[in-house]
Amino acid sequence: MKKKIIESLEGINVFDLTRVLAGPTATQILGDLGANIIKVERPSSGDDSRNLGPPYLDDKSENPRESAYFLSVNRNKNSVSIDLTKKEGQELAKKIIKKCDVLVENFRAGNLKQYGLDFKSIKKINPEIIYCSITGFGQDGPYSKRGGYDYLVQAMGGIMSITGENKGNPTKIGVGVSDIITGLYATISILSALRFRSLTSKGQHIDISLMDSQVSWLSYVAQSYLISKKIPQRIG
Repeated sequence: MKKKIIESLEGINVFDLTRVLAGPTATQILGDLGANIIKVERPSSGDDSRNLGPPYLDDKSENPRESAYFLSVNRNKNSVSIDLTKKEGQELAKKIIKKCDVLVENFRAGNLKQYGLDFKSIKKINPEIIYCSITGFGQDGPYSKRGGYDYLVQAMGGIMSITGENKGNPTKIGVGVSDIITGLYATISILSALRFRSLTSKGQHIDISLMDSQVSWLSYVAQSYLISKKIPQRIG
């Protein structure tokens, strides 16, 4: 008789309000570790990345399609369609969130307040919730209301300035590294918050931005400049 494998996050429920890449990367890893991921998608259209193709799993199927992009970051999840713009959808979401341990969202800063799903509102119904917000530029500051995209942050964060041929132009990295590294930092932060909650019974609001995550990659490049005063060059 085979023994049941106990996964590290078994029994942890995650309410997933993320789309495209950074957020779904984080929740997929949590799902890989055994958490129950409840992925909220819009009625009729679903996650934005369902239609980011080709290629699609089945080009002859009806919408919503399943693109390779969507499938790559949405395994181990249970999808549910909820219209958050309607009162009944908001109430259903809150009913589910009451029983969840973690909520992950990547709406623009402040946008979920109109649906009563911002951190302050959710904390009232679930004081121990771990609420992770993923944005382009953080929850406050001059750029907080702006949308953030991987290629934009690659340019603003500096990684393009050291990528490409030495005498050529700054070059974008071929995959969405800003999104992916942000998803990893979000996962690490959520795991840390779960540990903190186990010790204190307190929830947390985690603020993760693409810009912060991208700049963190360049720490040794920045340190090299601070010591040598030489501007880093493109080396490949």
